[in-house]
Amino acid sequence: MSAPHDPRKLDRYEAPNYLAKYRERQGAAPATNGSNGRGGNSSGTAVKAGAGTATVDDTPLYLRRFRERGASTAPAATVEFDGATFTPALAEATRGKEVAAPVERRASEKFVCEISIIRHGITQGYSTDAGLTPMGGWQAHRRGHELARRWDAGDTVRLVHADTNRARQTAVQLYNGAQDGMAMWGKDITLTEPVPIPELRNFGVWTPDGLRDVTSAFRQYQSTMEKLERMAVGDRPRWLVEIDRFYRVQLGGGDPIQTWLTIPLMYFEPPALCVRRFWRGFHRLIAENPGDQRILAATHSGPMRAFATWAHGYDPGEPLNTEEIRVKLREGGQTAFVSYRNRVTEVNVPPPDEFPAWES
Repeated sequence: MSAPHDPRKLDRYEAPNYLAKYRERQGAAPATNGSNGRGGNSSGTAVKAGAGTATVDDTPLYLRRFRERGASTAPAATVEFDGATFTPALAEATRGKEVAAPVERRASEKFVCEISIIRHGITQGYSTDAGLTPMGGWQAHRRGHELARRWDAGDTVRLVHADTNRARQTAVQLYNGAQDGMAMWGKDITLTEPVPIPELRNFGVWTPDGLRDVTSAFRQYQSTMEKLERMAVGDRPRWLVEIDRFYRVQLGGGDPIQTWLTIPLMYFEPPALCVRRFWRGFHRLIAENPGDQRILAATHSGPMRAFATWAHGYDPGEPLNTEEIRVKLREGGQTAFVSYRNRVTEVNVPPPDEFPAWES
């Protein structure tokens, strides 16, 4: 007589489902060889049925179907588009890469302006506006050389930059490198000298002195913190608490720009305003110089990430020094292609006369 089952015990007294089914199959098809306890080999078991002999296949159903699929050679799945046939293997091999439009479509596309938004070169530091390192200057010069090779003879290129030392020096080196490249490739291109425009500035922080560039605000933050710690009086103002929180993300090994993109900061310029500010500057340049085929803009990584995030719908990450976001503005100025890190997205261009009134 078996002992009564104790419901508090964790061990199961009944057989698991897979084992019960196995025993059920064993009972339906008794073993003839009896050596392995499975009741037959994989090809079937011979049992007597009336006057004749029939074969009962005791292979599990899932295994039979797997073998049946393997025996039959199903045709590879394909997709037809515009008269061409594509396979899943081709789609897998080309995933994540820039897909070029067909030749006939590229010939019919008309772009009125190509805008290259370029991050500055390696800088001496972000706590001050000290400018580029020698390596940063070389990076920008090399980048200008490469751009000149890409430009077409007869183009007019307008060179603009943010009003900081690192952006200005980057623009100057882009200019020098492009001049060298044009001489090397023998291209007759009109490249204007670098000019600062306010729309390309870095994102700002509201301080008691008004909206200041984030680098300039950092200097004010340091002097104010030092004064408060020396005097040891009162609470810190809220703008100081927020900028302290922003920089402590970097001190902790985090990404402060990602914090700015994803967490609303009450005293920081919102990322969307940076995107609109860039577009306002591009609209102005195109309206003032309608014959320019290209705009070359040297600026900072924060607004560039905001621009790329707006276009692609996700944050592609921090641009490298002298890395580029390319914008191809279509004829009519209503749509454009934004390409960055092998991703190309078609966007609707914000009209210059429809910016919200709350924009600062």
